[in-house]
Amino acid sequence: MNIFVGRIPFLVCAPFFHEFLKDDACLSGVEFVDGPPSAHCAGLKEGRIHLSPASSITFAQKPGAFVLSGDLCTSCGFEVRSVKLFSRFPIEDLSGRSVRMTAQSETSVALLRILLEDRFSLKPDYVGGGPVNPDDDACLLIGDQALEENERRRFAFGYDLGTLWQAWQGVPFVFGAWVISKSALVPEGRPTVERYMELTQGSIESFRKDKAAALDRWLARFPVNLPRPVVDEYYNALDYRFTDQRKESLKLFFEYAFRRGMVPQVPRLEFL
Repeated sequence: MNIFVGRIPFLVCAPFFHEFLKDDACLSGVEFVDGPPSAHCAGLKEGRIHLSPASSITFAQKPGAFVLSGDLCTSCGFEVRSVKLFSRFPIEDLSGRSVRMTAQSETSVALLRILLEDRFSLKPDYVGGGPVNPDDDACLLIGDQALEENERRRFAFGYDLGTLWQAWQGVPFVFGAWVISKSALVPEGRPTVERYMELTQGSIESFRKDKAAALDRWLARFPVNLPRPVVDEYYNALDYRFTDQRKESLKLFFEYAFRRGMVPQVPRLEFL
């Protein structure tokens, strides 16, 4: 049985995948599919991929279909920097104004709606994703696009969604989780999945030990339009440990998403 892994070509996921870019790095029965979180969300729900560090909301959108890695997630110490609302107006003034939503991540879209509507009691006019337009009232960007927009400084205001959530709820937000389809956990697939997750943990550890070499390898395959010091500094805020506190934060996010009709129920967290 071949296991299809959704690989996200954003800087945030370099620690998960850089080791697998080595010429001699291979795991029999594993194939990678590149795409943004939204594509892997759809791929998981439709059965085209088996596991990915996907948007965390994916787990709740198809209750009972998935398990999570109990050890790994994508979170932040406080400011994640790569999930941001850029605005020409203060956030408190966005009611009735247009907010362009990214098409790359359902979790970030859901989180922004929860923050604007539940925390700030706002009613913006949400519009579909598209090319960034500095004339937009506000826009939500994620991943490398958000990091690049930070450097352009075309908007008067920038709001880090991880910071907004943590200041509101007192816990770090979980943007991505390793979502694993139960369809891969049959006898012919489970050993490969478990071995792959072990190697992913090793990839994170080797990234910490030699970040420069890991980033050289990653950027040769997935280049970004950012100065190298900005890239290096970005990882200071990221934390990939799926702690008990972060699991509680994910449950809280699912509760808000359920109240807003974004997911069919508040799921019980299940782990590999």
